[in-house]
Amino acid sequence: MADLMQFVLTGITVGLVYSLIALGFTFIWKSSSVANLALGQMVLLFSWIAYGTMQQAGMPFWLGLPVTIAAAAGIGWILERVILRPLIGQPILSLITVTLGVAFVFEGLVAMFWPISTAAMPDFIPDEPVHILGAVVSQEYLWAAGIALVLFIIVSLFFRYHRYGVAMRATADDQMAVWACGIPVTRIFSVSWMFAGALAAIGGVLMSSIGGITTGLVETGLKSFSVVILGGLDSFLGAIVAGPVIGLAENVGGGYLTDLTWSGVKDVIPFIIIVIVLFIKPFGLFGQERIERI
Repeated sequence: MADLMQFVLTGITVGLVYSLIALGFTFIWKSSSVANLALGQMVLLFSWIAYGTMQQAGMPFWLGLPVTIAAAAGIGWILERVILRPLIGQPILSLITVTLGVAFVFEGLVAMFWPISTAAMPDFIPDEPVHILGAVVSQEYLWAAGIALVLFIIVSLFFRYHRYGVAMRATADDQMAVWACGIPVTRIFSVSWMFAGALAAIGGVLMSSIGGITTGLVETGLKSFSVVILGGLDSFLGAIVAGPVIGLAENVGGGYLTDLTWSGVKDVIPFIIIVIVLFIKPFGLFGQERIERI
């Protein structure tokens, strides 16, 4: 029973961080219909930037984190403004291919500036374990889950009450109608990429504080992609709900199946879920079904 509780709590907390990163993907998809395949590499790059500001440059956490988030938002803006905006109107395959190229560029930048393969994020979260219903959980997991929940609430309020949030929702529904109303759609695109970069940076810092900075953070981005597929590409609610589901499946399944199968089964489970969901419900649990007459 204690093992099950351990797997459940770990799965939910890690899943919430997946959801946080997945929100960045959904931001971009809803506003511009671009599938960002560089999500995992963005998480890796921004985690190293956080390491550079807080560990190498010696900035305190309260300064290093905002600097990292600002840098991530700036990189997101540059990506949209310099690389993707000139491709507006081009086939969707071109946009996807570009994001894939961006992913390789980010990996190259990481190898250039941080040739070491692993590093530990400076301690800014207490790591003493706490006991919950027989399970022993590190405070890092609980803090990560709490921060993710607070950010979900902030993002929800932003979309409901802020004029930019309302404009982004409207852009997601009908870009041409919004354009005709005088709303700067291209600026909405830029804001979406900036949001996605900021969320990837926060998610990367949270995951790095738990497991360190490694190339495995790219897999974290890919698992967040599985969250998007399960919840629905265009659904914020789906991203929030599907994250804990993926986290639970990964940790509970991995915890009990590792001894029966192989050691890497935990990392395969989210992608098995992607395949199953695509067969049964191609638009995800909360995604909008789009039926086009041919």
